[in-house]
Amino acid sequence: MHALVVDDDSGAAETVRRMLVTDGWAVTVAHDGTDGLWRASEGHFDVIVLDILMPGMNGFAVLRELRTRDIWTPVLVLTAKDGEYDEAEALDFGADDYLVKPFSVVVLKARLRALLRRGAPERPAQLVVDDLVLDPADHTVRRGNSPISLTPREFAVLEYLIRNTGTVVSKADILHSVWDQNFEGDPNIVEVYIAYLRKRVDAPFGVRSIVTVRGAGYRIG
Repeated sequence: MHALVVDDDSGAAETVRRMLVTDGWAVTVAHDGTDGLWRASEGHFDVIVLDILMPGMNGFAVLRELRTRDIWTPVLVLTAKDGEYDEAEALDFGADDYLVKPFSVVVLKARLRALLRRGAPERPAQLVVDDLVLDPADHTVRRGNSPISLTPREFAVLEYLIRNTGTVVSKADILHSVWDQNFEGDPNIVEVYIAYLRKRVDAPFGVRSIVTVRGAGYRIG
């Protein structure tokens, strides 16, 4: 088993390296994001342990670039950033697990074993409706060769519609899947986001792919 540890804190990197070597791992250490990205791209690793707070190229940028290059080695983010938004961002960029420093050696080992059992995931398939392409891995949308910029919520609504291509989905379906089953706001927020999507993915291209089915909901395709 070969691990890549990317952390600019030499003390923390050495702690992880010793821990893994004791368990029989081969370990390569990189002390900045640029070197870590190069090593991850050029070598073969069973898992990557990645810090976020690094000068120059931080962990988020490394994650994004790895997944853009179709490198799907399991990544465990090991960082001092303990905010829930930091964790969510890391997972959205392609991390497979997230652990906050200071960490339990026992827990870190268990999580790495779990990643090894899962192995490298296959790249999520692109979702396509005619010339509209949504890529869940890259978090990108394009129509033909034209990229379309969406907010995270707009992206989530569009992804739900495309995953149900040809099927009418109700306002409640969208609310429960994209917002929360306990959402207590105005359900008409769905109509607002459908309007946003039409302005971005349909109107500029002269198409009407998102349709309203009166009294039932919405359909794409």
